Amino acid sequence: MAQERRPLYHYWQPVHWPLWLGLGCLRLLCLLPNRAALAAGRAMGRLAHALAGERRLIVRRNLELCFPELSAEERNALARRHFEALGMSLIEMGWGRWANDDRLLAVTTLKGVEHLTRATDAGQGVILLSAHFTTLELSGRVLALNSPPFDAVYRRNRSDFVTDILRSGREVSADDTIEKRDIKKMVRSLRAGRPVWYAPDQSYDRKGAEVVEFFGIPTMHTTATSTLARLGRAVTLPYFPRRLANGRYEIEILPPLDDFPSGDPVADTRQYVGALEAHIRRCPEQYLWIHRKFKNLPEAYPDYYADLRATE
Repeated sequence: MAQERRPLYHYWQPVHWPLWLGLGCLRLLCLLPNRAALAAGRAMGRLAHALAGERRLIVRRNLELCFPELSAEERNALARRHFEALGMSLIEMGWGRWANDDRLLAVTTLKGVEHLTRATDAGQGVILLSAHFTTLELSGRVLALNSPPFDAVYRRNRSDFVTDILRSGREVSADDTIEKRDIKKMVRSLRAGRPVWYAPDQSYDRKGAEVVEFFGIPTMHTTATSTLARLGRAVTLPYFPRRLANGRYEIEILPPLDDFPSGDPVADTRQYVGALEAHIRRCPEQYLWIHRKFKNLPEAYPDYYADLRATE
């Protein structure tokens, strides 16, 4: 199930050279002072917003569905800030891979790590239950500097090279990486008393998923977290990062979810989604709105992306 591990130099063929060039440019940008590097990231995001086409329309539709209380102008401004956050996420991903510890510790605050250490000291496995925020890769590196060793879940990309770039970057923080479909390996880690960093907010098909409302909109959500907690006999701790307006980062580990798992996987998933929504409202531009969050619903539900041009 897991992809065969190959060193990055395996991808030397000319077809991969543009991506190597991009990595080289990112490495140079990460050497800049923090404010200058993030400004470069915001500029890349603004350029992406101008060129994104359909992806820009997907972001606008997601925001229209989730924040109907905002005016069209407010949602469009939020969409522009989201693309700026996406640009900055490239810089933050680079920092997660290459920055030295002192640089990261100087700009981050980690709250709630006592919830994690209390569980691991008792020999329990821990599900660090996160989500796809633009600051995710940086937050994993900071967590590794302040917590017991943990494993991280990853999802395969259509490109093996991109998969290995992202996976090797995550392995700077994590002791091991686990492909998202490898439930058995996750359970083994949890039963061995290891934390597992898991972001189950994206469901790409209906298998193992149920319809759970997200900001009041029917959404396919995996219910695997409940199963993992039960089989792994694990504590489940929501774990969310946030970029602050002053350029610093706040990463918070929340107390264990109540009565989790409860025996009702859908109710458990609703509890996670509720915690996720509360954090998104604190930094809405930093959630990953660029994918089709409301796709693959059963036929009885509408196709929320059928008329994207209406968002222009």
